[in-house]
Amino acid sequence: MIEPEEDAEGYQSAEVCVRNELGLHARPAARLAQEAQRFAAEITLTMDEQEVDAKSILDILTLAAPQGCDLVVRASGDDAAEALKTLIELFQTRFGEDK
Repeated sequence: MIEPEEDAEGYQSAEVCVRNELGLHARPAARLAQEAQRFAAEITLTMDEQEVDAKSILDILTLAAPQGCDLVVRASGDDAAEALKTLIELFQTRFGEDK
């Protein structure tokens, strides 16, 4: 299990790898946004220099994250730790996809 770390700004973050064969395409992006919306925390995804709102499927899709790329998930707020745990698990289980 990936353990989130807290930075100087009070954000908790973790690095995750996109394991899905087709990358972070529409289905997993929708699932990620849907799960992120369940939390009050502010949640972002960062790939290279691009940071997007993890609660927006359109923002997530703009990353065009391919299989094998690393993303940083950052969260702040009362339920940030729980949000990160949930989202990390989605990446680790390939969003429920076989490939």
